[in-house]
Amino acid sequence: MISVHGLIRGRDLELGRDADTGGQTKYVVDLARALAANSDVAKVDLITRRVVDPAISDDYAQVEEALCDGARIVRIDCGPQEYIAKEQLWEHLDSFADNLAEFLAEQPQAPALVHSHYADAGYVGVRISNLLGIPLIHTGHSLGRDKRKRLLARGFSRDEIERTYNIERRIDAEEDVLANADLVITSTHNEIEQQYALYNYYDPGRMVVIPPGTDLDQFHPYDHGEEIHFKEQIERFFTYPDKPLILALSRPDERKNILTLLEAFGESPELQAAANLLIVAGNREDIRDMDDGAQHVLTNVLIYIDTYDLYGRVAVPKQHRADEVPGIYRMTAAGQGVFINPALTEPFGLTLLEAAASGLPVVATENGGPVDIIRNCRCGELVDPLDKEQITEALLRLLSDSAAWQRASKNGIAGVREHYSWSTHAKTYVAKVRGLSGKALPLSSEQPMPRNLRYRDRMIVTDLDQNLLGDPKALRKFIELLREQRKSMSFAVATGRRIDSALALMKKNEIPTPDILISSLGTRIHYGQGLHEDDLWADHIDHEWSPRRIRQVMSRLPGIELQDKREQTGYKVSFFYDRAEAPTIDEINTLLRQEEITANVLLSFGQFLDILPSRASKGQALRYVAQRLDIVLDNILVAGGSGADEDMMRGNTLAVVVENRHHEELSLLPEVDRIYFAGRRHAGGILEAIEHYDFFGACKVPDTA
Repeated sequence: MISVHGLIRGRDLELGRDADTGGQTKYVVDLARALAANSDVAKVDLITRRVVDPAISDDYAQVEEALCDGARIVRIDCGPQEYIAKEQLWEHLDSFADNLAEFLAEQPQAPALVHSHYADAGYVGVRISNLLGIPLIHTGHSLGRDKRKRLLARGFSRDEIERTYNIERRIDAEEDVLANADLVITSTHNEIEQQYALYNYYDPGRMVVIPPGTDLDQFHPYDHGEEIHFKEQIERFFTYPDKPLILALSRPDERKNILTLLEAFGESPELQAAANLLIVAGNREDIRDMDDGAQHVLTNVLIYIDTYDLYGRVAVPKQHRADEVPGIYRMTAAGQGVFINPALTEPFGLTLLEAAASGLPVVATENGGPVDIIRNCRCGELVDPLDKEQITEALLRLLSDSAAWQRASKNGIAGVREHYSWSTHAKTYVAKVRGLSGKALPLSSEQPMPRNLRYRDRMIVTDLDQNLLGDPKALRKFIELLREQRKSMSFAVATGRRIDSALALMKKNEIPTPDILISSLGTRIHYGQGLHEDDLWADHIDHEWSPRRIRQVMSRLPGIELQDKREQTGYKVSFFYDRAEAPTIDEINTLLRQEEITANVLLSFGQFLDILPSRASKGQALRYVAQRLDIVLDNILVAGGSGADEDMMRGNTLAVVVENRHHEELSLLPEVDRIYFAGRRHAGGILEAIEHYDFFGACKVPDTA
C-alpha cells in the first residue's frame, strides 16, 4: 500500500494536525492491520514518505516501523527532508517511485498487488504496477475534479485553484490511475456516481464499494460509572455544564462548515436552551501560527461566539489527544447529546461510524458518504449543510424526543457492527482482489545477459539525432571515452528510430554498437554485439495494447496523418502532427480515455506523434534494464532532448539537456539538481555533463554550498 503524504505512524496519529493528516492516514493504518490479520494475506507493507524535520516527531524519520504481526510501515525518501504539503510533492514523486522500486528489488519476495491511496500515490502506483507487472488497486479518498467544481462554486477563480492546489496535475494523475487501475475501491456508491463519473476514464465495472471499518475495541458504548477525564477540560467553558452536548469533531477546515453550524446555534434560542455546543477542531498553541485556512476558520469561530454572545454555551478546547477521542464520543452519548458532521461534502464519514458505534445519534451532511451510513445504520438524520433551519430542526428532534434518541443510538451500535467492521472489510477486500487476473512478470532474468554487462556499475544513455550526433569532433572524443571506460560503464542508446534505422545511422557515424539498444521509443530492447532481443519486455508491454482501435479513433481527427508503414511497429503507432489543425495532446489523451484506450501519447519535435502501450516508454524501458543489470539509477547519466525523453530524465537518474535542445520540449522540465542544462551542443554537452557530475569518480550532483 502506498500513501505518500501526511504524517503516518502506528500510534497516536496526529489527526487534524493539518489538511494532509486527516482520515486517510487513519484509514491506511487500520486497513494494513486488518489485512495482516486476515489468514489469506502473508504480509502488508504500508509505504509512505520519510520526513526528517525538527518541527515534528522523530517517529516519521524511522525507515521502518512494525504495525503488528505481518504489517509494517516503510518510509521512503522523497524530495526535501522536511515536512511539506502534498501540493508541493508533485515534482518529487518520480524520485519516490525510483526509490520505492529500488527498495522492492532488494526484498526477498515481490508484492502480489500494489494499492495506492490518493492521487499522488496513484501516480507512483501506476509506475510500480507497470514496472513489476502486478495489478494496481486504487482508493481516491477525494478527487480533484469534484474539489475544483466545489471551489469554483465558492467563487475561486481557476487561476487561484491551480496556484494553490496544483489541480490540473492532480486531475491528470487521477485520469492516468483510472486508465491503469485493475480495481478502484470506494467507500460509498455516491463516490462512484457523483465523483468518479466526472472522469473520462470512468468505468463503474472496475469499481467496488467496500466501506472502511471501525475499531470496535476503541469505539463502544458508555460503561455506567466510567470516568472520562476530558469532561473536566470542557466544564469550565459552560454556565450549565449538565446540558446535553452537540459535538462537532473535525479539522479546522472551511469545507467542514463549522461556521454554518455556529450560525445555526447562535440564531436558535431553542437549540441554546436544549444543549451546549462542543467544537473539537484540531490542536493549537497559537491561532496566529497556524496555516491560513485553519487560522481563518478558528478566528471566525471566536468572532461568531462574540457576535452571537455564546459565552458559556460553546466550548472550543485548544488541545486533545487522539486517544481521548473515543471518550469524547462516549461522554457526549452519556449525556444524551448528538454528534453532527455539517461538512459541505464528506467523501465517507468515518467520524459518523465512530460516533454511532459509541451509541451517539448523528446528524450529517447529505452530500457524500453519510447517505450510505445513515441508510445502513438508521442512526440519525441527513441535512442540507447550507440550510441552517434544517440543521436546527434535525438537532432539536433528536435532543427533545427521547424515544427517537434511543432508537438512533441502538440502531447505530448494531448497524456499525453489522456493516462496518474491519474484519468484514478485509474479508470482502481479499475476495475482490482474488478475482484480478494474474499478470505478474518477474524482473529476474530468464534470458542470458552478456556477461560483461553484469559487472559494470554505471551507464550512459543517450538519444541519437541532434543529441549524440551533430558535432563530429565532440563525438570522436565521446567514443574515445567510451573505449577507455568500457570495463566500468555500459553504453546505451535510447531512440525513437526503428532498430534497423538506428543501426544504419550509428554505422554511418562510426558509433560502436551499444551494450543496450532501446529502440522505437522504448518498445524494443536489445543487448550486446549480438543484439539479443529481450522477449520478456515484449510480453510485458503487450498488456491491454490495441493498435487497431487507436488507428480507428485517430483517423477521425484533423491534422493527424498516419506515417509510412516503415515507421510503424507492432508496439508503436506513428503519425505526423500538424499543430495548426490537430487537437492538443491533452485533448487527444482525453479522447483516448473516453474510448477506454490505455496508452502513452508522445509528441516529439512538435511534429511527430507516437502512441505506445501504457507500459512502454524510454523511461520505463530504462528502469527495467537498470533492474536487470543491477545498476542503481543514481549511477545512470541520461542525455535527452525531446518530450519522449522526459520520463528517462525525471526521478533518480543524472540528466543532461545539451545546449542545442534547450528550446525544445524539455525546456519545461523543472530546474532541479539532477537535470543539468549544458552550455555545449550535441556530444560536447554530454562530455560537459560527465565532468559536471564527475561521472567516473564521485558520480553525484556537485555540492554548490
